[in-house]
Amino acid sequence: MTPANEPTEAPPGAAVPAGPGGVRVALILPLSAQGNAGAAAQSMKNAADMAIAEFRNPDIQLLVKDDGGTPQGAQAAAQQSLDEGAAIIVGPLFAQSVSTVGQVARSRGVPVLAFSTDANVATRGVYLLSFLPESDVHRIVEFGASRGKRAIAAMIPENAYGGVAEAALQAAAARRNARVVAIERYSADPARLQAAAQRIAQAAARADALFIPDGADALPQVLNALAAANLNLRRVQLLGTGLWDDPRISSIPQLQGGWYAAPDGTGFRNFAQRYRARYGSEPVRTATLAYDAVALIAQLIKAQGPQAFSEQVLANSSGFAGIDGIFRLRTDGTNERGLAVMQVSPSGPQVISPSPRAFGPGT
Repeated sequence: MTPANEPTEAPPGAAVPAGPGGVRVALILPLSAQGNAGAAAQSMKNAADMAIAEFRNPDIQLLVKDDGGTPQGAQAAAQQSLDEGAAIIVGPLFAQSVSTVGQVARSRGVPVLAFSTDANVATRGVYLLSFLPESDVHRIVEFGASRGKRAIAAMIPENAYGGVAEAALQAAAARRNARVVAIERYSADPARLQAAAQRIAQAAARADALFIPDGADALPQVLNALAAANLNLRRVQLLGTGLWDDPRISSIPQLQGGWYAAPDGTGFRNFAQRYRARYGSEPVRTATLAYDAVALIAQLIKAQGPQAFSEQVLANSSGFAGIDGIFRLRTDGTNERGLAVMQVSPSGPQVISPSPRAFGPGT
């Protein structure tokens, strides 16, 4: 994990406190939440501990706080962390909790590295390390345009993720001189899904690509509806997002040859092997985010000293290298990731465009 640009000065509130125990870093996660949230939180906490161990005990004191999965718990955890001298906050996981933590942290000039996938909660000083759908969409549209796929139809799920993906599609198409020739939104209701499929099948005559930002649970029904509407899926290039980065995708016949953007899996596989050796269990996919956050903090403290958490350092345009490839934080709190493009095949995803090794200029 290597930062690039060196800052010239730190803004007020960015100084890293010294003293016993080194730099205090708060980690706020829903450790006591029920179900998947609690299990994910424990895995991410393990990954944070693993980063400290693999960095050979950096000058970090991790303040682990349980927010219980609620905004009120997150607010209390943030306030307690700041009272204990936290110089930076890692987490929380859920969007509403990120908002409350951000409000508390901003009042003290302390930055936040959070894990929500909702870009609406990103803001100056509250950075999202998560896998944002916007990066997926921009990468796949850019790659498609480079392969001559510039007339895109879209089947969009009627949910929050679909809304974000649709907006990102419009923006990415405009940037790459591509056209969105038709958009249809669908729900789980069979009649509405079939009606949307009929309309997109009629519009597909003007398209050379079909964008479907949905996951393995819903895609078979969507593809069957399109086939029932007599859309020849072999005539258009299917495009997807990181939701397709799922082992079940390879077993869906209609998706063979489809393209989607996602991190190259090599980094996660190597990380998972080390995690299993240490903890005897499988990490959740988002565990790498916690690892990267702590490893980044450790590296910045070592390299930058008292300016480690200034905006100039955290949001430098050259970015950083993490488990899942390069990433950079933007001054508005969102991020950009260097993603690979995968092609669906029966034997698993095949990389057809590798992840970039460095970002171009700009933010």
